[in-house]
Amino acid sequence: MMEVLCDFEAGLAENERGLVYLHARSAGLTLCGCAHAVFLCKLIQSLRSRIANGDCPGEHSDLCVGILGMGNMGRQLLLSLLQKSVIKPSHIKISSRRPESAVAFTRTGVECFFDNGRLAAWADVLFLCCLPSHLPEVCADLRPHLSKHCLVYSFTSAVPVTRLAQRLGHDFILKPQYDFVASDTADVWLSCTRLTAALTDPVLIEASCPLTMSGGISLGLSWVSAVLYSLLNICTSASLGSSDALILVNSVLEERRPRNVELNSLSFINASHASSLLPEEPFPWISLTNAQTKKTPLLCFLSSSKSMQQCISAAYKSLLETTATSDSCV
Repeated sequence: MMEVLCDFEAGLAENERGLVYLHARSAGLTLCGCAHAVFLCKLIQSLRSRIANGDCPGEHSDLCVGILGMGNMGRQLLLSLLQKSVIKPSHIKISSRRPESAVAFTRTGVECFFDNGRLAAWADVLFLCCLPSHLPEVCADLRPHLSKHCLVYSFTSAVPVTRLAQRLGHDFILKPQYDFVASDTADVWLSCTRLTAALTDPVLIEASCPLTMSGGISLGLSWVSAVLYSLLNICTSASLGSSDALILVNSVLEERRPRNVELNSLSFINASHASSLLPEEPFPWISLTNAQTKKTPLLCFLSSSKSMQQCISAAYKSLLETTATSDSCV
């Protein structure tokens, strides 16, 4: 990252140097996007492992991750997942208009091809890293092949989650909505030379923490709420009763959660529904589109529970710090 910044600044006239903040913002968005994606995959992998170790016939813990698009965001995401998560390279596939651009990664066991429908039919989590102009064609490719239980995670800008849900005919979609706020610490994102190195830096991990972000970028509670609802939906898709689902979702955060903080039925659904939900009955399927655009019980709970916010922040920092392996790039 820093080499790019130096070249960028060298070409600027004195009266243009005020634009350097745009480069810092771009670096911060890339880092935060990749860090939050790694965090999500770590949570899902942990939950799936717990489900597989229980009494759920046919369940397996290996997470299948698809990346659609191998531009800058797709490439950086792939690097982050390979080096900072426990996902096997053989469980990552890429669909790109230029499969040859991923030759270096295929040597690690990642498979690359150009078949969006095939990727959608295979993936448990599908990251959209394509240009907005390609989205209509991409959605047409994906729609016939997406299973209800495939979590689509969109990095495509300028297309709101509601519009994407309409195009895909799918409501299991996460889209981080990053906002920019005034800050005198935006240059924090330029403090390292490579993304994979940045994801091992405690200062940058702290700055990218979803609930306490700094450096002029914010994300907020709606994304965190949707992440937790996605974990609940995974339990529902495995036909787990509500009691078991709560135990497992809480266990993902158990080591980092104060003993007096716990998610319960009322955290996720309204009181009338929670009161009639039997322990052996699965939670209802939650539309992530609604979870990101409407006021939900979980959003209200998180807003009022500083302890749970601290718990989630602690889990984020711990999981990001423990994903460090090698800082060498492919």
